[in-house]
This record gives sequence, structure tokens and C-alpha cells, in this order.
Amino acid sequence: MAQPAPTLELGSEARGFRKYVPHPGHPRVAGLDQPDVETYSNKIASCPEVVGVFDQWKAQLNEPFYGITTDGQRKEGLFGIDDEGAPVEKMVAAAKKIQTVLSEEELRLVSHEIDSNDWRKWSNPEVVIFKYGVRLHTLCPQKIHAILKLVEASLSEAGYGKVVAAMEVNHFLGELVNGALILNRHSYQFALYGVPSTTEPWGFSLTGHHMCLNIFIMGKQMTISPVFIGAEPNEIDAGPQTGLTVCVDEGTYALQLMQTLPDQLKQKAQIYSELYSEKMPPGRWNPYDQRHLGGAFQDNRIIPYEGIKAIDMPAAQQKILLKVIASFLVLLPPGPFDARMLQVKKALNETYFSWIGDFGDEDPFYYRIQSPVIMLEFDHHSGVFLLNTAPAKHHVHTIIRTPNGNDYGRELLKQFRGNMSV
Repeated sequence: MAQPAPTLELGSEARGFRKYVPHPGHPRVAGLDQPDVETYSNKIASCPEVVGVFDQWKAQLNEPFYGITTDGQRKEGLFGIDDEGAPVEKMVAAAKKIQTVLSEEELRLVSHEIDSNDWRKWSNPEVVIFKYGVRLHTLCPQKIHAILKLVEASLSEAGYGKVVAAMEVNHFLGELVNGALILNRHSYQFALYGVPSTTEPWGFSLTGHHMCLNIFIMGKQMTISPVFIGAEPNEIDAGPQTGLTVCVDEGTYALQLMQTLPDQLKQKAQIYSELYSEKMPPGRWNPYDQRHLGGAFQDNRIIPYEGIKAIDMPAAQQKILLKVIASFLVLLPPGPFDARMLQVKKALNETYFSWIGDFGDEDPFYYRIQSPVIMLEFDHHSGVFLLNTAPAKHHVHTIIRTPNGNDYGRELLKQFRGNMSV
């Protein structure tokens, strides 16, 4: 779990994770030797400092879904039913294959109604707060392969590579901290929503530590959000996968954008110069999400715009901004990717970019890109399993949200049902 705010000078731990790997038996990794994730989760969930947080998250989950907004009021008319060229035939075939290889009991555990509230039970911590679906590591290789083939069929080649990289780096982390039973490439929950169909709405989720994927499909259209992808550390530096990295482009392109903005815009975009600041209002930082605002159980959060407008940037910086956005949306297959980027471009007149922290080459930072149709967040975190107490570039979190009611494809589902009732 996350640690308290540090008092160290920020930026002093930005590079090199090896010196922060805890030795076996260190309090930071105590409990990772538990025999299974359920025992581990129960132990963590009983800690007094965690109970209140989990209770708050559960209370937020019990609120009816509304969606992230800037002022508490959803903007209407932003999303419509369309043919975006989603590879639905391949996705349906892959989903039906899963249904044939799972046992009757596994299929019962996996299957949910399309508008089930279980969609909203995802969370990033390694702790299992809610059980839904089946965990990959409880399945045989054939069944795991079938589930991953659905993920592959639903994403671009680069997007699937990104998801698998996050899972592999999670396994690498487990080996680093002697916690491979809890942190591994298969420590994720899979669930199906609705009935796989080329015409009817359905979807699936694959969620766990540092990789939470929610995909809604309706005909040739799809929504991928909420998505959480991160890594601690964000590279593998030993073994056959040496050099594998996670979420590098998102940081590189954004830093390039910030560094090349005109000074006046740079100052306005930087809403706080320090990652931990007494100037931040209550709730702007917390020990679990740190600077993130759109994390797990934040489906209805009011998040006002901050920073600068995209249309106020010079043309060159607008192009870099679009590269940043594309580095998140690379998950999408070609047709939906093009449709989403077009949607993003049409909303540039109400797209905001904000930054927290410094912007030297070695400085950790946070940024958010927010418009009526998309919200993206990137944050460098302090150590959870590693021992760095200040945010470092080797621990990265990223989030994709679709504000104004279309996370989990809810707005498209509402429109589909409205059309069916006419």
C-alpha cells in the first residue's frame, strides 16, 4: 500500500531503482510470503489505517453511477452510436472460445449482466478488495491463453504489447521483493459482461495490480475506460526480458511539451511547483492515489479544469499534445483509435493541460489532460514495495477516463436501449 508523504528533497531519487529494492524480511514487503492473495488481502484489509480508506471506497461504489464531470453536471450530446470499425467479429469469436474452455462453475463466476455494478469494483492495489470473475493464476494455461487471446483481439498490436508488458513487469516486481505468489503475470481478475455479440452490447474487464482494463463493445464501436496502467519499477533490467519498459512515451512526450511551451504558458500550466505542497487544497493529494484524481472508485468525482487551454498553445506544441494523447490511446485498434482521436481534436477548444512539479530532465512530475470527451493522468509515485520515499521516475501510474457518463460505455448503452424502446 502507499506510504505517507515524504520530507526528502524531490528529484533526489528520480533514477535507478536497484538501490531501493528491500532486503528479504524488510517491513515494506512483510506479508508478501503469504500462501495466497486472499490471506494477504485479509491481513492488509485489517490494518487500522486501511479500514477507513476501504470503507470510503465502498461508500463511493454504492453511489449510483453518474460519471466524472467538471461541475457536477454532465454535458450531453458528446457521444453517439457509430460504426468505428472495431474488430468485433474477432472479439466475439475469442470470447466464445473462453466460454467453451471454462468449467460450468468458472463460467458462472465470470458472467455478469451488462450493467452490473461489478464493472466499478476494479482497483489498482495488489490487495483484492472485491471478488468478481476469476483470477488467471487459478486457471490452467489453456484457459489463460483463451482469455489473453480476447485481450489481444480487442487491442492494437502495440496496445496488447503494452498490457502484456505491464503484466510482465508486475511479475518482475514480485521476483524483486520475494512476493511472486501475490505479484505475478497472472494475478488479475477476468470478468465478462453481457453476451458476446456482433450487434448487442457486451464487454469484459481484466484488472489487478498496475493493470486495470475495462472494455465495452457495441457493434463496431468500443469504449476503453477506465484504464489504469502503471509499473514499479517501469523497466526490467535483468533476465530474458531485459529492456522491457512500461509507460515511457507518455512521460517523454509530455515532458517535451512542457519544456517547449512559451514561458508564460509554462508558468500557467504548472499549477503547483512541488509534488507535495501545503498550497494544495484538502483532498488534492492522498497517500493512495497521490496526485491522481480519477483512480478507482472515483467514477462520480467532480474535477474542475486546471492549467492552460490547448488552443492557446502554439501549433507545434498542439502537435506534441496530440502525440501525448495518442500514447495513451494506442491501446485501441486502428478504427476506434482514429475515431477517438477525431473526437479529441474536435474538443481541443475545451481541452486543458496542467502540470505539477518541476520539468527538468530528471524531475518526477504529474500532469493531466482533460476535455469533455477524455481525461488522461500521469503520475510519478513514491515507493510502495520499493524503498524510495519521494516520487521517482521508475514508479509510474497512468489513467484513462471518459468523462460525462461514458466510462464503461454507459452513455452508449443508454442510447442503445433508448433506440430499442422506440
